Amino acid sequence: MARPYEAQPTEALNQPGARVALVTSRFHSDLTGAMAASARRELTAAGVADEDILSAVVPGSYELPLVARRLARRADIAGVLCFGVVIKGETTHDLHVATGAATGIQQVMLETDKPVLLGVLTTNTLEQARARALPPEEGGEQDKGRECAQALIQLLNTLKELEEDQAPKRA
Repeated sequence: MARPYEAQPTEALNQPGARVALVTSRFHSDLTGAMAASARRELTAAGVADEDILSAVVPGSYELPLVARRLARRADIAGVLCFGVVIKGETTHDLHVATGAATGIQQVMLETDKPVLLGVLTTNTLEQARARALPPEEGGEQDKGRECAQALIQLLNTLKELEEDQAPKRA
């Protein structure tokens, strides 16, 4: 069973005009779409203008890193959120897909020195995926799309603070 969802207050983004990209897997689109929609709501609540949120769709979770990399390399993109759902089946295919997505997304983040967050759910059942992907008002328990957006906002704010802290001091 998923842990109970506890809504956290929305933190304001301290970078006016920052652009963010959402990359969403088409596989299990009812769930990935719900996560992306929830993330979008959280980002706008944090001060990101709707026109500053770009969206891209890929076939499955395995393809997320390629499009995330292309977006993260753009000078106008501050961060990327990647949404996918991988559900265990009768073979080990889910392990290969999930590992490829997670490793690829991490590599993109480190290569580009930008936040590229892993919003890929890996579950044993569709019911577990629903509980994690959907917000409570849609029958879910955790709202991972919102959580992922909150993590991006916090990380962007932290990186901005570090950048400002390392700026040359003026006398």
